[in-house]
Amino acid sequence: MTGEKDLKTLLQSMKPHLNEGEYVFCTVEKLPNIDLNEIICFFKEQESITLIIKKELADQLHFKYEFVASWITLEIHSSLEAVGLTAAFSKALTSKNISCNVIAGYFHDHIFVSVDDADNTMTELKKLSKTAHLFDV
Repeated sequence: MTGEKDLKTLLQSMKPHLNEGEYVFCTVEKLPNIDLNEIICFFKEQESITLIIKKELADQLHFKYEFVASWITLEIHSSLEAVGLTAAFSKALTSKNISCNVIAGYFHDHIFVSVDDADNTMTELKKLSKTAHLFDV
């Protein structure tokens, strides 16, 4: 199944979905004995492994974290070769002083924002989607 590449279509059809819960980014030296179903994402960097997990699990495991996030999924199947989607929503969120951390999965893009910014982010993403037809791309 091929993902969408057209920027206007991506923006008009992105359907942001706010997932339930609070999520945190933690670092570990090696992958701990955690059920893989409990891990939202892990990424091996030179310095350590970054985990994105539910805040409750991090608290149970006594993992340190600095940032508590809400997780928003853009429900359109975007191609990994699509150009401009991240730039477009990042620009819209930047204009509202909202920091976002983006992860591209095979099917969808995922945005992590401060829990305090979740509602404003959803509003801005929906606004961007409704006005995408005005973009000159």
